Amino acid sequence: MFEGTLDNLGSLKQQYGLAKSANEVILVIEAYKALRDRAPYPPNHVVGHLIGSFAFIVFDKSTSTLFVASDQFGKVPLYWGITADGYVAFADNAELLKGACGKSLASFPQGCFYSTAVGEIRSYENPKNKITAVPAEEEEIWGATFKVEEPAVVAATD
Repeated sequence: MFEGTLDNLGSLKQQYGLAKSANEVILVIEAYKALRDRAPYPPNHVVGHLIGSFAFIVFDKSTSTLFVASDQFGKVPLYWGITADGYVAFADNAELLKGACGKSLASFPQGCFYSTAVGEIRSYENPKNKITAVPAEEEEIWGATFKVEEPAVVAATD
């Protein structure tokens, strides 16, 4: 699934050697294949080169790997949560997930990717920065919001 547009689609098609007729969906699939086949190619390099408004989900049947990302400004809505039977679910419409996920429903963090191969969610701009879930207030529908932690700055002393 791909929702949105890539502002740099033309240059990315050249970079990946794709036909001029290739669209965003084809590009994301080819970028994922490059990531998968050129391991240990960092996932943040693939997603970090995408400029535009987007959210996508790629499921690789051959490896049973899920790869999900959202643009750095969260312009295209993407939601995720844990279903009652313990599965991770994604949708571009929160209403679709409300019944199945209850309080575990949240907006997918902007500027981040999730990969079952990596095993966690990471910022693609700052992949070494920790991402923490901030529990929502009891009256809110969302289970949590996520924020990218800035690394602690240690001041030099004499």
